[in-house]
Amino acid sequence: MENHDFEILMYADEHREQLLDVWEKSVQATHLFLKSEDFLSIKAMVKTIDFHDLEVYCLVQNNTVYGFLGVAERKLEMLFLSPALFGKGHGKKLMEFAVRELKIDKVDVNEQNSKAVGFYKKFGFKTYQRTEKDDQGNDYPLLRMKLE
Repeated sequence: MENHDFEILMYADEHREQLLDVWEKSVQATHLFLKSEDFLSIKAMVKTIDFHDLEVYCLVQNNTVYGFLGVAERKLEMLFLSPALFGKGHGKKLMEFAVRELKIDKVDVNEQNSKAVGFYKKFGFKTYQRTEKDDQGNDYPLLRMKLE
């Protein structure tokens, strides 16, 4: 799957089920530190999100969603990619879009997700704060990062 075959499209309701599927597969592949009960709790919460409350864009090829990002007030709230596309430049494509078009300058990332931390550092993000718990109060430290 070549990078140029993909489009970045604004989220629409017909993307919802595919988006949730990408989220689940991506988290299962990258968030190995999550306890299974916490994963299930977060999954239930994600299913309640109204994606129209954020600026959400999907990475699409032939009407299939392979990744997505969500932004609120210039902060990247989520970026997930189908594991089949890891390491092929598609996350970079989404991130470049978010920085260039959506003017993001902040992101929170799980400290244990070292690949994601490294990914954001490559784009110039630097940690300005560390929390002991995530935003749901779970024992998963977050790194709050800003674009320098």
